[in-house]
Amino acid sequence: MKRATDQSNPALPEAEDHTLVARAQAGDVAAYDQLVQRHQAKIYGLIYNMTSNQQDAEDLVQEVFLKGFKVLKHFKGKSSFYTWIYRIAINRTINFIKKRRNRSALSLNDMDSTVENDPAYVELSARESPLRDVSLAELQEKLNNALRTLSEKHRAVVVLHDIQGIPHDEIGKMMNCSPGTVRSRLFYARQQLQNELAEYVK
Repeated sequence: MKRATDQSNPALPEAEDHTLVARAQAGDVAAYDQLVQRHQAKIYGLIYNMTSNQQDAEDLVQEVFLKGFKVLKHFKGKSSFYTWIYRIAINRTINFIKKRRNRSALSLNDMDSTVENDPAYVELSARESPLRDVSLAELQEKLNNALRTLSEKHRAVVVLHDIQGIPHDEIGKMMNCSPGTVRSRLFYARQQLQNELAEYVK
């Protein structure tokens, strides 16, 4: 449960991140562990929705935070730690996808059993459409396949904005592009996804 102070002051978590970063840069490993605990669920969600594979997501989350720890001394605080670690995660995941682009299609055994908690699934399954008659595994497979038709950067903006609810300007900082570019990528990505899922989201 979030503390009342967190709810009344959205800037507080970022301020606490700043304190933890300073401690971690001074050699406090426990402080970095706290940063990991604060952000690993969101980072996992980003990577899982981009890779559609639980094991890959778990491995990449570890790589992202290990990379973050190794280069933390170079973090100057020009952006929030949240934005900075997301940038590492996005770049790492895009590179991973490019290297594994020709990997064979996922089997249903790779599907995450917790997909029913995914906001994208909850929203789609609540609509009055043939989707209501689609099995959980089949829906996850369709969503995964549709996302994989997108380029890595288009996939990232869909996951960041439509699934994780991150604003355009913040995504722009994470991906080193303008909010306008984010909106453009999101527009074309949504069009492509709509075409891919047309029979399920009428």
